[in-house]
Amino acid sequence: MAGFATLCCFAPPVTFSTNQSHNSVIFNDSHHRMVSRGSMRTRRKSFALGNDSLGDFGARDPFPAEIETNFSDRVGLLDTEHRILIPNVAAMSLAQQECTPITHLQSPISEDDAQQLLRKVIGWRLVNQDGKLKLQCLWKLRDFECGVELINRIFTVVKSTGHLPNLHLEPPNQVRAELWTSSIGGLSMNDFIVAAKIDDIKTSDLVPRKRAWA
Repeated sequence: MAGFATLCCFAPPVTFSTNQSHNSVIFNDSHHRMVSRGSMRTRRKSFALGNDSLGDFGARDPFPAEIETNFSDRVGLLDTEHRILIPNVAAMSLAQQECTPITHLQSPISEDDAQQLLRKVIGWRLVNQDGKLKLQCLWKLRDFECGVELINRIFTVVKSTGHLPNLHLEPPNQVRAELWTSSIGGLSMNDFIVAAKIDDIKTSDLVPRKRAWA
């Protein structure tokens, strides 16, 4: 279109480095490259994005108020560092975690800790049977066939974990699931991981349809 020109800006080459000793990534603004600290072995990977020095992707012009503060005297030319933290297992949701082997020497989770973990799963409750804590969940389905289908979906999701729940198809059209670790006589983290994975199963097409009133 006459009267207009398109200007393409390309960022300089950037080198990324992962610091495995601290589970973090560090980069140096002044040299447009990542810097790794510590004695741990690092991995580097370069992405050639062009050699144009007009600026990085996503750059913008400073606001007038920013210019008045002389912010450029304090940033841009300084050797600043930014850390991008890599989420560890504790930061992951329960459904994303994997079950771990349980030994008979391991102690079950206390009731206080179980109450805290219960907040991370939906629809489950703690039950005490003969002094043993268990997780229990109940679904009311549309019909018998929907109950069978839900049991099949649960088995498909949790069979790879090696930690299977007890599943009961009860009248009239209910499915009850119970989770506990029998080898330690109570609950383990595996029970909550499996419960979270079951929570992700689609059930909206299996439950009774809500009646619409005119």
